[in-house]
Amino acid sequence: MTIASIEDLRLLARRRLPRALFDFIDGGAQDEVTLRRNREDFSRLALVPRVLTDVSERDQSVTVFGQKLRSPLILAPTGLPGVLWPDGAAAAARAADEAGVGFCLSTMSTSSIEDIAKLSRQRTWFQVYVMRDRELTRDMMQRARDARCSALVITVDLQVQGQRDRDVRNGLTMPPRLHWSSLLEFGLHPGWLWRYATGPKPTLANFIGAGKGTDMITIAGFVNSQFDQSVTWKDIDWVRSVWDGPLALKGITSAEDAKIAVAHGIDGIIVSNHGGRQLDGSPSAISALPEIADAVQGRAQLVLDGGVRRGSDVLKALSLGAAACMIGRPFLYGLAALGGAGVSKALELLRNEIDVNLALLGRAGVEELDASAVTRVAR
Repeated sequence: MTIASIEDLRLLARRRLPRALFDFIDGGAQDEVTLRRNREDFSRLALVPRVLTDVSERDQSVTVFGQKLRSPLILAPTGLPGVLWPDGAAAAARAADEAGVGFCLSTMSTSSIEDIAKLSRQRTWFQVYVMRDRELTRDMMQRARDARCSALVITVDLQVQGQRDRDVRNGLTMPPRLHWSSLLEFGLHPGWLWRYATGPKPTLANFIGAGKGTDMITIAGFVNSQFDQSVTWKDIDWVRSVWDGPLALKGITSAEDAKIAVAHGIDGIIVSNHGGRQLDGSPSAISALPEIADAVQGRAQLVLDGGVRRGSDVLKALSLGAAACMIGRPFLYGLAALGGAGVSKALELLRNEIDVNLALLGRAGVEELDASAVTRVAR
């Protein structure tokens, strides 16, 4: 199969994964309204090309939190990558290294902070929740500091787990309630079964050694009990007092919240609705970005997370104020389809599309992008 786009990787991942696992990475909350908005709202922005400009040399590098990236891309924190491909997080981190883009490890990853730090040439980011057990959260932050993580990301839009109807129908819940049809689907994918059976047993590696067991089901049950609906800005102040490096909040779509974040000393805001997997009906990330950029006025760096599938999407986000874009599903599709080579392919596709579209836009570098490069079109 010739792979020309992220959508091609998605189709290949759908063929190679059992349906329950494909739906886990592909689906969103409830009616998936926000999931669709994340994509559709990019199509409501048109790029405005300039002509007769010298674009013979083009530069798509950016600097985020003092870290230079060859492309304005950061692999988003995603849970359970090792279920899609053996040592999936490690494979993705290596691909990010080779491509010179950012990598943010999830608390819910199947590789530990320390494992990723050992294999990465560049400094990575780490994502964590403010859990009920504050000492466990403190310990995670200390481990990230010891592993020389360059930035800490606090996810703030997971007060409770959003209902993802596809997962419920497939029985991919906690605890799992797999139906016969789902089990049959696993049996119809021998390639995935072989890799799963012969590879390292995936688990939530960051919780091993914390006295919470070693198998994924036990640890996941504990983690579910740790989501804390009482977290407020006071807890963010506590995090700020513990973590002295760059600190970003992930899950903000409100300009008012962005202003408050800046007032609390936050260095970065990741404009995100959790990929449409939490509150269904919330605004798309790209539609929320301009108002947040206006509210922040450069006092914090912005990262767009949600709906990116093309290099043109990245250029639209940067034109509206983002310093870079996080990508989750695009690299997971590549991982599920081809392992680490698939992640590299996803990054190559996006990098090449950014380069070609920069030239066609008449901009020699992403630093030349501003609001004049995009315009809204009628629905």
